[in-house]
Amino acid sequence: MQNPTLLDGQKFQITIQRLCRQLIENHDDFSNSVLIGIQPRGIYLAKRVAEELRKILPGKTILQGDLDITFYRDDFRRREQLMPNQTKIDFIIEGKKVIMMDDVLWTGRTIRAAMDAMLAFGRPEKIELLTLVDRRYSRHIPVSADYVGIEVDSIASQKVVVSWKETDGEDKVVLLSDAK
Repeated sequence: MQNPTLLDGQKFQITIQRLCRQLIENHDDFSNSVLIGIQPRGIYLAKRVAEELRKILPGKTILQGDLDITFYRDDFRRREQLMPNQTKIDFIIEGKKVIMMDDVLWTGRTIRAAMDAMLAFGRPEKIELLTLVDRRYSRHIPVSADYVGIEVDSIASQKVVVSWKETDGEDKVVLLSDAK
């Protein structure tokens, strides 16, 4: 079965730039907004968005952090050998507008865990969600993204894989189909 590439190369970069422009429309100079990447793969999206925003808004401070959700997952006790990631948030989110970021929005469970984990850092004024890929029609929890790179209609046996230049050598989104 064929595994189509949904996004790569220049289209990948243009998608990130478009998401940044949408963020600027709603957050202006980011003086009261912060970016939080959800570990493990959302941190690459958050770092890329922060880097692009700094290019578009030179001289503005763009606060970006990484959030580990391992111990907040609802399947925490069901999984073997979980390896937690590192949380790196060196700012207060109390009263801030938080833009949480993850590479793929699927069931919504990761986002629920991230909201629980984030509250350890304060009570934000508002929480928004930005995702590179939204796998529609597969939610277990009623969560939707405010900013979406691309939407994908897929079935449960398919998997969306996002490759990042920083770790995988290229920027690419592929829809993998079960070989059965």
